[in-house]
Amino acid sequence: MSTILERLKTLGIDLPPPGPPAAAYVMAATTGNTVFLSGHIAKRDGKPWVGKLGKDLDTEAGKAAARSIAIDLIATLQNHLGSLDKVKRIVKVMGLVNSTAEYTDQHLVINGCSELLFEVFGESGKHARSAFGVAQIPLGACVEIELIAEI
Repeated sequence: MSTILERLKTLGIDLPPPGPPAAAYVMAATTGNTVFLSGHIAKRDGKPWVGKLGKDLDTEAGKAAARSIAIDLIATLQNHLGSLDKVKRIVKVMGLVNSTAEYTDQHLVINGCSELLFEVFGESGKHARSAFGVAQIPLGACVEIELIAEI
């Protein structure tokens, strides 16, 4: 069985250094055998990936943004745990999509994150999920995602 880092390498993914919190919170907190990751916003070229789905961005762009967040979430897990092989299961993902009132494909946007988690963690990456459309996300980001994992 390959390690999670080997799978990432096979997928051509280099984990970025984890980002600091943008306000008064921590990026990860563990209680018992559960790790809670704070919401991570989409970034492109190190800056917030801004825009509103249904107005400025289409579903494919949103899906790419959600995939980029999955990479950042994995980087935060790696930094917090010291090894991604400690992850028993990705339990829950919650995605917030900055979207117009008429936009209804939030679930497809968050697939960008979910699909990568499946690829990286295999069966252990299959998770419960919620996807919401919201009026705005901090810094104008197009997508924000938080994650809960069992260790």
